[in-house]
Amino acid sequence: MSKRLAVLFPGVGYHCDKPLLYYSAKLARSAGYEVLPVPYAGFPEKVRGDADKMRACLRIAQTQAEAMLASVRWEEYAEVLFIGKSIGTIAASRYAQEKGLEVRSVLLTPLVETFEFVRGDATAFHGTADPWANTEAIVACCQARGIPLHLTEGANHSLETGDVLRDARTLEETLTVMDAFIRETGRGGIGAFAE
Repeated sequence: MSKRLAVLFPGVGYHCDKPLLYYSAKLARSAGYEVLPVPYAGFPEKVRGDADKMRACLRIAQTQAEAMLASVRWEEYAEVLFIGKSIGTIAASRYAQEKGLEVRSVLLTPLVETFEFVRGDATAFHGTADPWANTEAIVACCQARGIPLHLTEGANHSLETGDVLRDARTLEETLTVMDAFIRETGRGGIGAFAE
């Protein structure tokens, strides 16, 4: 069997032990991927809405990801999957572009800036009440690049609404779509999850 690698790029406050990334890692492992988290840290506080702090966060993520991934022998892997959350979607996409890597990407609550760098096969997830990213802009970016976008009505930047049972169903629906993408079956287009 060919070697496959999944790399997790977390968000500013959304670490690899939070639900979307924790279960993404389990899905990737169950599909035969080695899983490598990139647990960067040291971000400034109160980032949302502050362009300077956002740029600083991206620099921190890029620098730390570069260091943590320096020893990876990319040529040993037949398939590489990048799973990013929020600013991690930018860091992952930019890293892949700068290194000339052919990767498949899961974009969990991407930011608009992600789409400056993302290339290749990708799928995206976005909540329509996400205060970090405008839904119309995310829809337009995904449509322009042919990236399937899965919308969760009323969900925030963690794909949560505050209704615990609904959030559990959203997590299951997100993981089901992600599992199909990881295993390369049943990809869909822009649409909302049924409630």
